[in-house]
Amino acid sequence: MFNTSYASREEMAAIAARMLLEIKAVHFRPEEPYIFTSGLASPVYIDCRKLISYPRIRSTLMDFAVSALVRDTGYESFDAIAGGETAGIPFAAWIADRMQLPMQYVRKKPKGFGRDARIEGDIQEGQRVLLVEDLTTDGGSKLSFAEAIREAGGICEHTLVVFYYDIFKQTPENLDKAGLDLHYLVTWWDVLAASRAAKHFPEESHVQVEAFLNDPIAWSAEHGGDYKPKA
Repeated sequence: MFNTSYASREEMAAIAARMLLEIKAVHFRPEEPYIFTSGLASPVYIDCRKLISYPRIRSTLMDFAVSALVRDTGYESFDAIAGGETAGIPFAAWIADRMQLPMQYVRKKPKGFGRDARIEGDIQEGQRVLLVEDLTTDGGSKLSFAEAIREAGGICEHTLVVFYYDIFKQTPENLDKAGLDLHYLVTWWDVLAASRAAKHFPEESHVQVEAFLNDPIAWSAEHGGDYKPKA
């Protein structure tokens, strides 16, 4: 098993990218772009949910995540780990287990009966909570989940994702304005580099993906997209 104690951020990102390619969680399809709910046309798609079916890979990635958190925030920065419904829940559980911390999960909206709560699990006033999800594009869902944690009395200043799109330059700034520091393991740039090195996809696909990463809005408009950013 890889020793995460001595791995640099770049090494962890490169290994994570190769793992995602190996399990075919990464899809390059510039000839028939994916259309996201925002209307963005994209030549790339990532399915982080596949990781739950690969225990050796997910275990290594969760070790990477904890190692990155400790380096970035210190050893005693959190009192609990919260997963965002639904994809963030298993990752939050694995990280909470490694860090020996309580876990909660955050609903996208109140369930509409009983306590009508958005937080499931025991959350305490002043508890420092790390918000975990599988990925982020523009950070929109993180803001909603963090607000729910804060409304329940928790302190939420950090969010961790396995995969960060890193295509919208305003994402870190928007999260920072909302009082959230973003931590992540791997981006599309890391995946593109790993794919090129292994010739995983044809170079024509790599060229199109690189063009998208450099200017996603323009690429989308040229390929049938009608991107409408969240208000």
